[in-house]
Amino acid sequence: MERYNLNDTDKKLIEIALDVLSKNFDDGIYNHTVGCAILCKNGNIYKGVNCDGIHGSCAEYVTMGIAISAGEREFDTIVAVHEKAPNGVFSPCGNCRQMLYEYCPDIKVIVNDESGNLIKVKARDLLPFAWQPVVC
Repeated sequence: MERYNLNDTDKKLIEIALDVLSKNFDDGIYNHTVGCAILCKNGNIYKGVNCDGIHGSCAEYVTMGIAISAGEREFDTIVAVHEKAPNGVFSPCGNCRQMLYEYCPDIKVIVNDESGNLIKVKARDLLPFAWQPVVC
């Protein structure tokens, strides 16, 4: 698994995600408890929060949907956050890992490594043996 160091743009992406969460956090209701920001290859940044409920939707799904709805198809880096998470960063859940693998397997995902340091890894490396559609 290739690991990438964070740069200033990555740190800005984390700040943007934390900012959108702080503006939308629902303390006690838990409808909006995770923020997300995605950097597209053209430099555009989109942000979103999770929408919890009986089925809910993770912040990564919401943010990816916002970017795709704006016409984006080429993605560089994504991060999910909560101010109380280690380094403020959450690792994507299994559903989000699968979605990222299917939409953009080479997107870099900001996560905490085993030592608690922030790094970036490709989405494909977060989900070994991922489900893949059958091509006929």
